Amino acid sequence: MQIYVALLRGINVGGNNMISMKALKASFERLGFKHVATYINSGNILFKSKTGDARKLEAKIETMLAAEYDVGCKVVVRTADQMAALVASLPSSWQGDKDWRYNVIFLRHAIDSKAILEAFQPKPDIEHLRYVPGALLWWARAADVNRTSMQKLASQKMFQEMTVRNANTTRKLHALMKKMTEAGPSGK
Repeated sequence: MQIYVALLRGINVGGNNMISMKALKASFERLGFKHVATYINSGNILFKSKTGDARKLEAKIETMLAAEYDVGCKVVVRTADQMAALVASLPSSWQGDKDWRYNVIFLRHAIDSKAILEAFQPKPDIEHLRYVPGALLWWARAADVNRTSMQKLASQKMFQEMTVRNANTTRKLHALMKKMTEAGPSGK
């Protein structure tokens, strides 16, 4: 069994697409996933599955969300190994300084390429952007966030192909996946 995290895009954000994590957990279990757990209320679901194809898992979860919750939400699925590599690639400067914002922009397969950087025009004096496989790492001073190029991202079509988590959430999801790995097949 492989360990995965499903990152649901736009769930419980700004009062939209409201779904309880308890209900989502039950839905994932009905899909046949094992050891399902959720983390915070923004659509982060950890699970185990025999299916080895992330795209098939994304499609299965998206179909369920549409059928059970009438939500046309896109999903990004990552393995424990992919999350470990991602967390290892986070800049050492991302240490929780309250004056900075650190975000991981998870990319769906269709746009997962270093070429995605060409679509952005970060302002080097106030923000930083780096591609790593499966994600963009973005950081800026908190005082400058409203002036960054990322503020325009939501209006671009490609924004529908990504989901954002802050560095703390990303690290916590990795830690939970690692704990699931250490628990072994029984999940205990």
